[in-house]
Amino acid sequence: MAKNMKAPDAPKDIKKIFSRIFSYYKEYKLLVVIAVITAIFSSAASIVGTLFLKALIDTYITPIVEKAPGAPTIADFGIAVLAVGIVYIIGAVSTFTLNKIMLYISTRILDKVRTELFVKLQKLPIKFFDTHTHGELMSRFTNDVDALREMTSNSISHIFTTTLSIVSVFVTMIVLSWQLTILVVLMLFLVMFLIGKIGGNSGKYFKKQQEEIGKVNGFVEEMIEGQKVVKVFSYEETIKSDFDKINSDLCNAATKAHTFANILMPIMGNLAHAHYAITAVVGGIMAINGIITLGTVATFVQLTKSFFMPITQISQQFNSILIALAGAERIFNIIDEEPETDEGYVTLVNAEITPEGEIKETEKRTGIWAWKHPHNDGTLTYTRLTGNVEFDDVYFGYEENKTVLNGISLWAKDGQKIAFVGSTGAGKTTITNLINRFYDVPDGKIRYDGININKIKKADLRRSLSMVLQDTHLFTGTVMENIRYGKLDATDEECIAAAKLANAHSFIKHLPMGYDTLLTADGANLSQGQRQLIAIARAAVADPPVLILDEATSSIDTRTEALIEKGMDSLMEGRTVFVIAHRLSTVRNSHAIMVLEKGKIIERGNHDELIAQKGKYYQLYTGMFELS
Repeated sequence: MAKNMKAPDAPKDIKKIFSRIFSYYKEYKLLVVIAVITAIFSSAASIVGTLFLKALIDTYITPIVEKAPGAPTIADFGIAVLAVGIVYIIGAVSTFTLNKIMLYISTRILDKVRTELFVKLQKLPIKFFDTHTHGELMSRFTNDVDALREMTSNSISHIFTTTLSIVSVFVTMIVLSWQLTILVVLMLFLVMFLIGKIGGNSGKYFKKQQEEIGKVNGFVEEMIEGQKVVKVFSYEETIKSDFDKINSDLCNAATKAHTFANILMPIMGNLAHAHYAITAVVGGIMAINGIITLGTVATFVQLTKSFFMPITQISQQFNSILIALAGAERIFNIIDEEPETDEGYVTLVNAEITPEGEIKETEKRTGIWAWKHPHNDGTLTYTRLTGNVEFDDVYFGYEENKTVLNGISLWAKDGQKIAFVGSTGAGKTTITNLINRFYDVPDGKIRYDGININKIKKADLRRSLSMVLQDTHLFTGTVMENIRYGKLDATDEECIAAAKLANAHSFIKHLPMGYDTLLTADGANLSQGQRQLIAIARAAVADPPVLILDEATSSIDTRTEALIEKGMDSLMEGRTVFVIAHRLSTVRNSHAIMVLEKGKIIERGNHDELIAQKGKYYQLYTGMFELS
């Protein structure tokens, strides 16, 4: 269950991840340069504004009060104030520009990251999804991308500007009074020690908080998907208890994370006040003794505030950055996954038959397909797509040293209906998965129209097949769009004809908007049987030479099944059909029935032959009728 999912790890190579993130900024070099310039202007404006306090006291107020010879006039003072006001305006505009630029860059970087992540998911092999939960993958698009957004839009620019501010303030302090700067350095050591102690604990618990959020999200998603099962087995109280446990873990981690984060600011604030007072006292003594001016003391005291607050803020930003880096690492791990390999070179093309019986490639859609097979000597041969499938001593296992199929050999000629029966886990669905090349066989051969399927491009191979799965999936869109998914260029008339063939037309007509009825939440507004009928129509519109029916009628009641049998027979006519069924009545008219047990074909033959043998099939068939 979700609560047992492995928690995400902290980033292993921070330097590498930072480098990867910054590589996205290369596309926006000019904007980055402008951002750096605006950050410098913003920091400089702050320093100039603070230094004006020294000029205000030493150059204007003191001479004017003491009526010293050559003292500036009120007009001079007004001009100085106006100049400082302009500097502050420049600083404000620079800060605004910096924020807008960083927001613009970050949104486009995240757009690119999300696109790369989504595109990579489409290229990954099925076995990747066998080992990663939906909640785990969704967390990459939500929690991890959001953490990365926070870092790219705020944290990076904030750390740069505050670091720039700290350096410039420190240099200004040294210029004003090296003696008072020594006090700052001593306080800085104390501050860094406290940040290391408190901030380290805060960062640890913030990472723990992100891990717990992932667990909670995964658990909630799993329970929502399985809500019917929860209610059927009265599991509500148990999952409440399970949820309380993982939610409590999240609460504890969040409490500790924010406790350490929140006590840091008050401690730093009080230290800043204490240092402020010490600096004022020491600076006052130095001013009385004529070592520095009163304006220098006032300016220096103000600079101490501008020095310590950014340090505290940076320490807090590091927590967000560590969380973002951990999320970025998980995102990049998926982006860097090996895509589904395809070394096939035989392609599927439109073809036409010449009067001489020769197969020729054509741009027109003729309804005739052929395999275009290039050879090492530069020649091309064309083999008509008919749907002959052959398994030759095939072994396969989803895990190493654990085989699911053991020496499977079978032949299916075009137009034949081949049925697989057997207990759960016997390997029936695995055979159909291998025909699609969802997985590649380590031993043995599978041939399609006499061609090793490893030589056929996967996209072309799958385009020649159509599947109706036991677990029907409908996409958000209209009924028409879901049927057209089987053949994207199908006309409305072709989709309606396919629906009629599958006996779905009658119920579709009575939907609120007919074929334009919007389906959402995997077709939750339809019955299970209606969803399955749409899936059958989707397979029918593809008009493939090979059809795979994996428990295609399992969700349809007996009456509906009888209604569609005729349509299914029309759909299967002239095609190679592989049928997996528990209802043995649906496979009686198969040309060959394969009985599987523990990954081996233990019986084969048509219905009458297998009944006469009185073996496993006979037991299954007669047992079914006894049950019914």
